[in-house]
Amino acid sequence: MSERLQRAIAQAGITSRRKAEELITAGRVTVNNEVVTKLGTKVDSHDHIEVDQVPIQRESIHTYLFYKPRQVISSVKDNKGRKTVLDFFTDFSYRLYPVGRLDYDTSGLLLMTNDGELANHLMHPKNKIPKVYVAKIKGNLKAPEIKKLVHGVMIDHKLSAPAHVKILSNDYEKKTSIVQLTIHEGHYHQVKRMFEAVGHYVEKLSREKYAFLTLESLNSGEFRELSHEEVYKLRSL
Repeated sequence: MSERLQRAIAQAGITSRRKAEELITAGRVTVNNEVVTKLGTKVDSHDHIEVDQVPIQRESIHTYLFYKPRQVISSVKDNKGRKTVLDFFTDFSYRLYPVGRLDYDTSGLLLMTNDGELANHLMHPKNKIPKVYVAKIKGNLKAPEIKKLVHGVMIDHKLSAPAHVKILSNDYEKKTSIVQLTIHEGHYHQVKRMFEAVGHYVEKLSREKYAFLTLESLNSGEFRELSHEEVYKLRSL
C-alpha cells in the first residue's frame, strides 16, 4: 500500500511530518537514489528512502481494536506500578500506543496503533468522531435532565457539545438506570462529569462503539487487528 513520502519519513521516527516536508523541498531526501523535492510523492514498502544519505528504517503500520478491561491504565507506563494497556501487547516488535484514553475504571473499546497520522486524525476535535458509551448511573433520568444532556451541560465553565441519549433500562427498586450516551468530545472524565452535571453518579462505564467499530466477538482483554478496509474507512471519516 502506497503512502506519501513525508508520512513515511515521519512514521520512521526521523522527524515530524511538517519537518519532513521541509527536508523534501530542500532536496535532502532521495527515493531509490534519486532526489525527490515534490511533496505528495507516493512511495511503498519496496522503495529505498534516504534522508541526508542515511537510509530510514521503516516500521510496518498496525492498528488494533482492544477491549480494555477495568483497572487498566490507558498509557504506555504508570509510575504507580498499575497494569497498562501495553501489558496486553508484549510480544510485538513494534511499539503501540493508545488513541486517546479511557479512565482507569472504564472498560471498552480502545484503539492501539503505531500510526501517528491516523491517531492525530482521529483525536482532532474538528473530525467529531462519534463514541458510544453505556453507563450505569444512580437514580433515574428525568425529561429535563435528558434535555440538558442533549443540548450540552457546563463543564469547567464551558458548554459541552450536544449528546444523544437513550435510556436502555430503569431499575426503580434499586434506583439505577442503564443509559447510552453518544458524544464526539473526549475531555477528562467527560461522560462521568456530564452525568454529574445533571445530578447522577456513574457507577459503571463502558465504551461500546467508536465510529463504526464495535466490540463484537471480543472479550475483555482481547484485541484484533483492523483490516485495511477498516483503516481506510477511519481515514475517510
